[in-house]
This record gives sequence, structure tokens and C-alpha cells, in this order.
Amino acid sequence: MYICPLKIYECYCQTYTIMQKLVKKEYRIPFVLVTSLFFLWGFAHAILDVLNKHFQEVMEITRAHSAWVQVMFYLGYFVMAIPAGLFINKYGYRRGVVFGLLLYGVGSLLFIPGEHWMSFHFFLFSLFVIACGLVFLETAANPYMTELGEKETAASRLNLAQSFNGLGCICGPLIGGLLLFSEDKSGISIPYTLMGIIVLGVALLFSRIRLPELEHHETEVEQGKGLWHHPLFVFGVVALFCYEIAEISINSFFINYVVDDGWMNARDASVVLSFGGLGLFMCGRFAGSWIMRYIRAEKVLLFCAVGTVITTSLIVLDCGIVSLVALFLGYAFEAIMFPTIFALALRGLGSYTKRASSYLMMSPVGGAVGPLLMGSVADWTSSMSLSFIVPLVSFIVVLAYSWVVKKSTR
Repeated sequence: MYICPLKIYECYCQTYTIMQKLVKKEYRIPFVLVTSLFFLWGFAHAILDVLNKHFQEVMEITRAHSAWVQVMFYLGYFVMAIPAGLFINKYGYRRGVVFGLLLYGVGSLLFIPGEHWMSFHFFLFSLFVIACGLVFLETAANPYMTELGEKETAASRLNLAQSFNGLGCICGPLIGGLLLFSEDKSGISIPYTLMGIIVLGVALLFSRIRLPELEHHETEVEQGKGLWHHPLFVFGVVALFCYEIAEISINSFFINYVVDDGWMNARDASVVLSFGGLGLFMCGRFAGSWIMRYIRAEKVLLFCAVGTVITTSLIVLDCGIVSLVALFLGYAFEAIMFPTIFALALRGLGSYTKRASSYLMMSPVGGAVGPLLMGSVADWTSSMSLSFIVPLVSFIVVLAYSWVVKKSTR
């Protein structure tokens, strides 16, 4: 596949132009530095989808059993989210980022002894350590991005940064699939070793730079009822949890779905997942960031939620090629959901922002629940199409949240 350098340059220019309008001038360098983190954790998340299928083949385990890859990974989010929030509250954003990168790097390098022992449980422990590191990164970076410009453009700004998460998502299955599903069966530790070395290098960089700490001012939420009496925040936590169930379930069993239906083999499916599904996902985030400059974020979220419900319903109905097309379109519709829900849920929380962010970062535990449910449904029914009922129900909850938010901001 030939990628035209001119197209890359044009994309860079468009991104820089959007950044100028969304980010205050004094915060542009911190914006660029922190945005690089979004790529790193996007890679870590997306390579799991290849790892899931790889373990099924190498260790001869069921789909429900292999789903423990996602269970342990996203369990790390649930366990570490509140400690990460407390750490960042006390020591600041920069130290939170550095500590998270260290955990990420160490967890990646643990794949070296893991490959020697070929222990599924040790691999799960390594993924848990990586996840704990990512919690620190996301708890710091997501709210930090919402504060680097005007409040009205917070969702658009976070979507722009999360677009580079999408780029990492493309690279994860592509590199992982080419290595793990190749004829010579390259070692499972290779992509993780490279990832660990790069991440530790980035940790060294962040330990030498300064990130401005942002002040959060008291709001009407603090003066009145308190964080857990803020209904849109509470519903935002639920919606984000359900979104994670849907997103991670679909990614985890994308390869199973297209292979079981005879569309392609596992190696080709990993490449298609990268450039097809996750490529549309990344484009969706760039497009969403641009659209939200002109249309309110809650309206865009409602439109996309309707789109995901329709496309997932078509997959459940098993309509052949129509279902396959719907699967790819779903990636475009779901792309803006996480950053948009995250930004909307933090709206108006003032100095509660860091604490609220840590609670929101517990929501990816849905990524532990979803694949387990979806894998179990697939094993019980012997139908990957029917198992998409799990993300369908989850997207319906997101649709309800988007409707409530839209009504509340009229």
C-alpha cells in the first residue's frame, strides 16, 4: 500500500489548523506532548484484539477463555482508577504521566519472561500491570486536554487528541497481526519488547519537561449538592461503562466474526481490522473534532448513537454482506463516543475535575465484562452474529444518555 507523502503533509496541515483554533497559544506545546500519549495507549489497547485470537490458536482455548485477556486488562482500570486520581491530585499531572509510563514499560517487558514460560496466567499479570500504567496516563491526559482552551470546545479538543489514539489503534493490530499470524510464528514478546523500550524512553522525556498545572475554580456543583448528586455526571459514568462494553466486545471478536463467516483468514483480518475498522475509527474522530466546531457535541453524539444502534442491529440480524458493511460503518459512528461522553460528563465540575476523571476512568472495566459476555453468548449459541446483542444493548444505553444530555442543554 502506497501512502502519498503529500497527503500526509496535507493531513498534518489540517490538524495543525484545527489545533490553532481549539488550543490556547500558551498551551500548544503541552497539547502536542500529551497527545503523543494517546497514540501509545491506543496501540496497547488495539493489540489485545490480535492477542485474543492468537491465544485461542496457540494455547487451544475457547473464545470465552481467551476473553480473560480483556478481563484482566480492563480490571486494571477498575482497581487503579481511584488511586491514580488521588496520586494525580497530590503530585500533579506530569508525575502522574511519568509513573504511568513506567508501569506501562515494565509491564511490556514482562512479556519476555512470559514467553519463556508460556504461562497464560503470567501474560494476564503482565497485561494487568500495563493497564495500571494506562490508568494513570488516561486519568491525567483526558481532563488535561479539556482544560487547554475554551470550555465550549472541550469535546472537540479531546476528540482531536483522541484521533491519535485511533492512529495507535491502527498500528496495534497491523504490527501484532503481521508478527503473530506470520508463517514463521514470530515470538509474542517482540511487539511488547519494542513497545516497552519506546515507552520508557518517553517516560524519560516527560521526567525532564514541565507541564503547566491547571487551576480548577469552584463551581455551582461544589457550592450545592456535590459530585454524586450531579445527574449528568452519574449517567455519564454509566454511559461510558456501556460504551466500553460495546467497543471492546466488537474489537475483541472482530477477527472471530469475519473468520467464522468465511470472509477471510486471521492474518488478513488483522490487517483489515487496522486499515478498515480502526482506520474508519480514526477518521471518525478527526471528522468529529472538525464537525463539533460548528455543531454542539451533544447533537453529534445523539446522531452517532442512532447510527451504532442501527448498524449493530443489522449484524445481529445476520444479513450477509450488509452486516459486514454495517460492522465497518459502526466504527465510524462510535469513534467520537468516548471523548465526547468524557468531556460532557466533566462539564461544569470545577475542582472536582480530577476526582471525577478518576471515577470516569473506572468505566473501562466494561471492557472486562463485555468480551466475557459476548464470548459466552458466542460459545453457547455457536453464532458470532447473535453475540452482537451484547454491544447492541450497550449502544442503546449510550443513545439514552445522548438524548438526556441534548434535552438538558436546550
